[in-house]
Amino acid sequence: METGAGIGLYPLHRCKTIYLVRHAQGIHNVDGEKNYKAYMSHEYFDAELTQLGWKQVDSLRKHVHSSGLHKKIELVISSPLMRTLQTAVGVFGGEGYTDMSDVLPLMVANAGNSSRAAISSLNCPPIITEESCREHLGVHPCDQRRSISDYQFLFPAVDFSLIESEEDKLWKADVRETIEELAARGKMFLNWLWTRKEKEIAIVTHSGFLFHTLNALQNECHPDVKTEICSQ
Repeated sequence: METGAGIGLYPLHRCKTIYLVRHAQGIHNVDGEKNYKAYMSHEYFDAELTQLGWKQVDSLRKHVHSSGLHKKIELVISSPLMRTLQTAVGVFGGEGYTDMSDVLPLMVANAGNSSRAAISSLNCPPIITEESCREHLGVHPCDQRRSISDYQFLFPAVDFSLIESEEDKLWKADVRETIEELAARGKMFLNWLWTRKEKEIAIVTHSGFLFHTLNALQNECHPDVKTEICSQ
């Protein structure tokens, strides 16, 4: 073993299990993976999921249910962007919403041009949003969020109470967040998780956030773990 990369033992009551979920394919990813400059297009403002993305959501939902994770997860935390919200409610939401129900839906029908039926908030963990697990901030319109009022209309039973401002004050059109700033934000988010009472938490976030946050933690890990958590 490398010096300083030992094995730690922690009492179970001092541990949390977190499930890290990158959102399904967004409309910006299709062109962006071919040409990085496509991420600059305003056409992809707060990009929603593609139809392939929704198939990925359905596939992950089946795994979450068949493995029993849907009974263990106590809380879902989502980045407040369209693609992460759609992924969060699609994977972890309830079944069979009807207009006759007395409870609000997690997502109304066709939210974000999804062509999907409304999603129930019954028999599923609470879903809340948190700004600090957003994607790399600035310059790319796909990473700019819309107003909280717009999201509340589309996702009525999602909890947006942790979001402090109605409009997006974090995203800047001409300033891109540095990798160091993103990693520091990721660490701040993980520290905030320790203040939560829940022990098993799913995080629905973005590839850039995950990669740079986990990369910043690699020196605290055994070399074998480094290789695993720092893969793109």
